[in-house]
Amino acid sequence: MGLTVIALGGNALLRRGDPLDPAIQDRNVEQAAASIVAAISDAEQLVITHGNGPQVGLLALADAARPGSLPFPLDVLGAESEGMIGYLLARHLHRCGGRQVAGLLTQVEVDRSDPAFARPTKPIGPTYGAQEAQQLAAQHGWEIAPEGPANVAQRWRRVVASPRPRAIVELESIRTLLATGAIVVCAGGGGVPVARVSDRLEGIEAVVDKDATSALLAEQLGADQLLLLTDVEAVVADWGTPQASPIGRTTPDALDPDRFAEGSMGPKVRSACGFVRRTGASAAIGSLDRLSEVLAGRSGTWICPTDPASDP
Repeated sequence: MGLTVIALGGNALLRRGDPLDPAIQDRNVEQAAASIVAAISDAEQLVITHGNGPQVGLLALADAARPGSLPFPLDVLGAESEGMIGYLLARHLHRCGGRQVAGLLTQVEVDRSDPAFARPTKPIGPTYGAQEAQQLAAQHGWEIAPEGPANVAQRWRRVVASPRPRAIVELESIRTLLATGAIVVCAGGGGVPVARVSDRLEGIEAVVDKDATSALLAEQLGADQLLLLTDVEAVVADWGTPQASPIGRTTPDALDPDRFAEGSMGPKVRSACGFVRRTGASAAIGSLDRLSEVLAGRSGTWICPTDPASDP
């Protein structure tokens, strides 16, 4: 019996341009659950993580609009989004497949001295035109950054600190739940960021990258494969240029994360390559809507320990 870790991108659950409408998000989560249940064998151990970039950003916007009160910190809003999306996933997974599903609110330990706090890169919330983004940044004290390469039409998003995950606080609880045969939904939004202060954990104003946490979780659980699923079909070399081309099967040595946008595909490539290097297992980046084809090797970008052309 193998173990698969599936990481669902926030944009796969709330499609680009979709409003934060409960019916739309519920429909998208239902479709995601159906795709997963159809593609993954009941004999497979399964852990599902998910992003929260669109959702936590919109929750922060709504929270900032409350008159006369201080906004909730990002760790609390992250926990709120993790509970919301985790509940929807657990409900639809159980309805589609009948297996027991356990949703687990997950804390992820980070380092207060992580250099990411001085260089926010994690995009959250909707995209804006340049003028509106600058007005919102001035109003709320945000950091903003363009989305995508400079040679395409620019949209802007709020960016926040995204420190590296160091430890998954509920790791043993996840192992216990897997041993019962349950599908485990955990580490949503990269997990709720916490830092150790003396002998206790305290919340941190940040959003941990979901793919980095998923890779760490997959490594520590001894997963056979890591699937990073989003709303695009594959990693694309030279994206936004006439030379753009999808990447099929490749190796960590042949795929340079620095060639890809830090707020988009870069973290996925970095996390997948790191998982493959550290474990010798394989990872894929592809479309949630084509999960069965990704698993069959007919779609997506597969990052493997060795190139098949070099195999004896």
